[in-house]
Amino acid sequence: MSKFLLCFVFFLGCSRLLLSSSFSNSTKLCPHGQTLTLLQLKNSFSVSRSWECDEYGGSYPKTEYWKEGSDCCSWDGVTCHLLTGHVIELDLSCSWLSGTIHSNSTLFLLPHLQSLNLAFNDFSGSSVSARFGRFSSLMHLNLSDSGFSGLISSEISHLSNLVSLDLSWNWGAEFTLHGFDSLVQNLTKLQKLHLLHISISSVFPNSLLNLSSLISLDLSYSGLHGRFPDHEFHLPKLELLFLFGNNDLSGNFPQFSENNSLMKLDFSSTNFSGELLASIGNLKSLQTLDLSFCQFSGSIPTSLENLTQITSLGLQGNHFRGEIPNVFDNLKNLIFLELSSNNFSGQIPPSIGNLTNIHYLDFSYNQLEGVIPSLVNGFSSLSSVVLSHNMLNGTIPSWLYTLPSLVELHLSHNKLTGRIGEFQFYSLEKIYLSVNELQGSIPSSIFELVNLTSLYLSSNNLSGVFETSKFEKLKNLNDLDLSNNMLSLTMSVHSNSMLPYIESIDLSNNNISGILSWNMGNDTLRYLNLSYNSISGFEMLSWSSMETLDLHSNLLQGPLPTPPNSTSFFSISHNKLSGKISPLICKASSMKILDLSHNNFGGMLPHCLGNFSKDLSVLNLRRNQFHGIIPQTFLKSNSIRTLDFNNNQLEGLVPRSLIICRELEVLDLGSNKINDTFPHWLGALPKLQVLVLRSNRFYGYIGFSKIKSPFTSLRIIDLAHNDFEGDLPEMYLRSLKAIMNVDEGNMTRKYMGNDYYQDSIMVTIKGLELEFVKILNTFTTIDLSSNKFQGEIPECIGDLNFLRGLNLSHNDLRGHIPLSFRNLKMLESLDLSSNKLSGRIPQELTSLTFLAVLNLSQNHLTGFIPQGNQFGTFGNDSYYTNTGLCGFPLSKRCTTDEIPYPSQEIHAKFESGFDWKITLMGYGCGLVIGLSLGCLIFLSGKPEWLVWIIDKNIHKMIVRNKRSTRRRGARRS
Repeated sequence: MSKFLLCFVFFLGCSRLLLSSSFSNSTKLCPHGQTLTLLQLKNSFSVSRSWECDEYGGSYPKTEYWKEGSDCCSWDGVTCHLLTGHVIELDLSCSWLSGTIHSNSTLFLLPHLQSLNLAFNDFSGSSVSARFGRFSSLMHLNLSDSGFSGLISSEISHLSNLVSLDLSWNWGAEFTLHGFDSLVQNLTKLQKLHLLHISISSVFPNSLLNLSSLISLDLSYSGLHGRFPDHEFHLPKLELLFLFGNNDLSGNFPQFSENNSLMKLDFSSTNFSGELLASIGNLKSLQTLDLSFCQFSGSIPTSLENLTQITSLGLQGNHFRGEIPNVFDNLKNLIFLELSSNNFSGQIPPSIGNLTNIHYLDFSYNQLEGVIPSLVNGFSSLSSVVLSHNMLNGTIPSWLYTLPSLVELHLSHNKLTGRIGEFQFYSLEKIYLSVNELQGSIPSSIFELVNLTSLYLSSNNLSGVFETSKFEKLKNLNDLDLSNNMLSLTMSVHSNSMLPYIESIDLSNNNISGILSWNMGNDTLRYLNLSYNSISGFEMLSWSSMETLDLHSNLLQGPLPTPPNSTSFFSISHNKLSGKISPLICKASSMKILDLSHNNFGGMLPHCLGNFSKDLSVLNLRRNQFHGIIPQTFLKSNSIRTLDFNNNQLEGLVPRSLIICRELEVLDLGSNKINDTFPHWLGALPKLQVLVLRSNRFYGYIGFSKIKSPFTSLRIIDLAHNDFEGDLPEMYLRSLKAIMNVDEGNMTRKYMGNDYYQDSIMVTIKGLELEFVKILNTFTTIDLSSNKFQGEIPECIGDLNFLRGLNLSHNDLRGHIPLSFRNLKMLESLDLSSNKLSGRIPQELTSLTFLAVLNLSQNHLTGFIPQGNQFGTFGNDSYYTNTGLCGFPLSKRCTTDEIPYPSQEIHAKFESGFDWKITLMGYGCGLVIGLSLGCLIFLSGKPEWLVWIIDKNIHKMIVRNKRSTRRRGARRS
């Protein structure tokens, strides 16, 4: 026994000696040639810290420690074979390297490499050349996020021993036509294949699903297209499958067998569609599932409850419908739950209350209703609750005020009622409760939330007085929106500015009154909206960074306050300001929209108003008392889209320099004292859509234009109440392409202007001036009334088949009503009154089923008044003083000679009494569409008397015509 132990000890000692000798020798086996190769590689790059490596937690210049005379096998990032000393692993990731790897680089003189990692460096201008395909022993290759670009050599597919390949985040790198297919077919040992942001531009190869060794596959944002294979998914070792960002890759959700190891699955931002199969419940190891922004539909299968390991579930931006299944009792590991922007209905499932580890919960932009569940277990880690844009009702449950980790609370755009409670913890940074039915005062605890950056309580029924001094603790607040409530404001007397980081404040449409001494955000405020209040003045305006300043619809008096030079939007319309405009306003060289309309300003306009800002888009001076001439100079390449000088006392000529305003869409010079001929040269402006010259002193013949096709974009023309004479301008009428052959079905309805500011216009309909506070791009009208036009009405007007309003009244027009008017199928208002028209009213006009307003009075028309459709809704005033007319609604009956032979269609309608279905449809679609834009001003609390007049007249017209129909029916019987 002792001999055996002695032999064993001797053997162990010899073994240790040999191993020690082996290891000692291994550190000295780096061949001199390899040392030189590595040093030359080092010298081919520069070192720059601009490329950081965050993924690995730290980075440093590894090659800086490579020194000649030392053993290369001991250098950072270098691993040698224990016996041969050959370099077999080179890891230079995160080494701050910068330079180009050329095909003759000494890197390729290391033929024994088994692992090469060059990730997170800057090799801009390098390509994955053929030389990379000659590392015959290579098993691991990582070139990710290192600036490689250009074509990836097909020889990379010769690396038949490759187990791991990562080329991700090399923008501009792409495979050759069949390069990716070759790679998949040849690299049969692959376990990891990551090609995020590498251009593959190929259909998804079925052969990929035959790589049974695959563990991790990431082909996101690679330009894959075509259809993902529909057959059952069999990759038993696969743990990660990322295909997100391939917008043209379609397919159904794969059917998974129970034999799978999948832990992370991301198909987001692809074109996958169809319903989720019950087999999703087989993914019992799944931790992350992201199917957001696809085309999935149907309901969520209850087998989702089998995903007990899942921590992140993202289904937002699809077409899922039905109720959210009550499956969350089993999903206790869930941290992130995102179901927003779908069509879910019903109530929030109560099992949500058992998600004790949840951090982020988002059910926004659905159709959920009912109350927010009141029973929850813990939620100690919940940081974000997003339930906005649903139909939730009831009060805000108490647990939402007691979450210790809550950072964001989004409940806006619901039907929540009651008072806002007091918050118990101060972690909140964002509160969104806008557009609900909440009432009461703002809770005092909100003013203790020292981390708060955003507070949105707009469009509720909040009331009471809030003092600006309460904001003193909210030093991190960036955005404050309390608009559309019933709040009053008391300004603090503190001399120091509060809210040092505030950028946006909206207090519009409240009960704020008096003179304000403003002391919030003097250095940082960029957006301030105090419109629709009763503010009479400011003690101090000292904003240095202001960009948007909206003070319109208040009771401001005195001279115009000069906006800060940084201002790009300034609206102070609908106030009681007076005096002259100071030229100092022209120092605001970034101004885009300047609206001083509806005040009592006077004096002459500063000459600089037309050229003080190259960005100026809107200049609105409507309804003031300015006199003198319009500014004569405008900047070249200017951005002016709207010029509105309506209702002032301006005179002189239309500035010829307007011809350089190539972006001009709206020019309103109405109701001034301009004395000029028709500005035919405006016809060269390619985008001009609205031209209003009414109520001025324009004179003369409109005549012809030297421009081949003038005013091709014009769709609203108002030349009324001037002294134009001669024939109607047939040449210009023929050029109005924007009112001809328009397919409304292919048009996108929108208002002229931008999201925050829209153009307005005054339109006269049957003697009533209506202000369209927004101009829909489908609205068209021509008003040439109250001039001295003579001759006949041109037939070419019938070609304007997208015209909605036509007024030629109060002229000296003669002849017949053109038969071509029957083509004006969209016409809603027609006024030909106070002319000398003769002949019959064409029966064909009854086909104008949108016609809601008709005035043919004070002419010399004769014969039978057409019957049918809209003509049954017009009263006597439409035909007044045409003594030769007869028939309904006039009391004068027609003789046998005056009654035209009715068509079978019309005869059939009158046999049944009257076609009220068609009449009311036309009346509704005609007048309602025609006046809906004007009604916007009524709905916003403007002249209610006009609403009452119109409603009353409409009611009278309908009742009167129903009675007349019954009388005619009685006479026939």
